[in-house]
Amino acid sequence: MLNVGLIQVYTGDSKGKTTAAIGLVMRAIGHGYRAGIIQFMKGSSYYGELKTLTRLSPAVDHWQYGRICEHNSLIAQDESDCLACGKCFVIKGKATDFDRLYSGLAMSRAKEVVKGGQYELVVLDEILNSIWFELTPEEDLLALLDLKPSHVEIILTGRNASEQVIKRAHLVTEMQMRKHPYQQGIKARRGIEY
Repeated sequence: MLNVGLIQVYTGDSKGKTTAAIGLVMRAIGHGYRAGIIQFMKGSSYYGELKTLTRLSPAVDHWQYGRICEHNSLIAQDESDCLACGKCFVIKGKATDFDRLYSGLAMSRAKEVVKGGQYELVVLDEILNSIWFELTPEEDLLALLDLKPSHVEIILTGRNASEQVIKRAHLVTEMQMRKHPYQQGIKARRGIEY
């Protein structure tokens, strides 16, 4: 068990938040810890890191709660790249009942995983986006943080971390975009962006 579990936040408008969290998962399981990853607003299984995490079971358990790309199977089979159609993304103010349902299920899973205490590291990936998109009440996250056992490290990712969440965290890293391939017309690349 971890001697002291803290709360970490990876936020900002640039890429790397989930990547940093997965890096911590890799480090933790290298020391014999277990990790649970709950992904809010993500439902497609073609992400490269998910293939790797599946191979690391039982050290890592992973759950997704979000829209599924309609091209998911072709992308996963390496017969297509992400088409950047945007259908798997939630648009602020245009969330559906299913988006709210998925986020509610993700929060229920998060409570179960955090309270259970069987994982030393718990990643709530895109929880901050789920709050910003008004799919998850911020009060629910703050209440969940109050339930955290002392040996559990919680990692929160997503854009738009609120001041309340920042105050509760022990470590906050903000990824700031200075330059991005998208600005140069370069689409998401297999093995790098997904």
